[in-house]
Amino acid sequence: MQTPCGMEVDETLYGNIRMTDVIPTDGRTLGRCICIITGASKGFGRALAHQVCCWLKPGSVLLLVARSETLLQELKEELKGFAVEQQLLVNCIVADLSTQKGVNEAVRVARLESEKENDHVLLINNAASLGDISQFSSFTDLDVVNSYMSLNISSALVLTAGMLQVFPRRPGLRWTVVNLSSVFATEALPSWVLYCTAKAARKMMFSVLAVGEPNVRVLSYSPGPLDTGMQKDILRMTGVDNHPFPCKDSAVKLMKLLLDDDFASGTHIDFFSV
Repeated sequence: MQTPCGMEVDETLYGNIRMTDVIPTDGRTLGRCICIITGASKGFGRALAHQVCCWLKPGSVLLLVARSETLLQELKEELKGFAVEQQLLVNCIVADLSTQKGVNEAVRVARLESEKENDHVLLINNAASLGDISQFSSFTDLDVVNSYMSLNISSALVLTAGMLQVFPRRPGLRWTVVNLSSVFATEALPSWVLYCTAKAARKMMFSVLAVGEPNVRVLSYSPGPLDTGMQKDILRMTGVDNHPFPCKDSAVKLMKLLLDDDFASGTHIDFFSV
């Protein structure tokens, strides 16, 4: 059978297997970490949860944030056996990050873990949406535009700021923020005004964080075309098939970037360049 990392092990041993039997032993880890993943219930966020847990030291905390309680609980159950072996605490946070209430709830739960002796805070801002793909001139409703920007830009800013306050700078604490980006953060595409604008704004927003907070390692990562509901929506709305590939492939590459930790803070890296 496969562990959450996607590694093959003998099913008769799994459940009593030692962590060192399934974790690569090259010495690299994410440390004793508190990791927050938004949009964790499906797609790329779900794949990341499976990958991240393989590189956390015992005593680490994984906070999974999404709107669907059902999907979050399913994911937690998938990780259960492996989390027990690695002595990880996995908590689900049911929250709509497009609202202040949702952001406050994520920050509140993170604060409950702030007294633990972690040496790394890893925040992965993955939650996002595709939005309407229409001619520029069709966007005349301010409420519609503001609602999209609230989830895709504002919530990432407010959540990240809140987490920085919960886990302030201190000796021995490593801080990493990942912004899930897109090639369209730097390239314009006709009729994609909402998506391109949001991704470009997020790229700049996290570049500002990198400049202003030198103790925080910041990475904007473009995961490539993934086999998710978003790509299905793109195909349905535009007829364009981007030939998506499994989320796990891109999640593995993001983990490599974080473990190697040799990127310039604030940089934008695409899946195809890793």
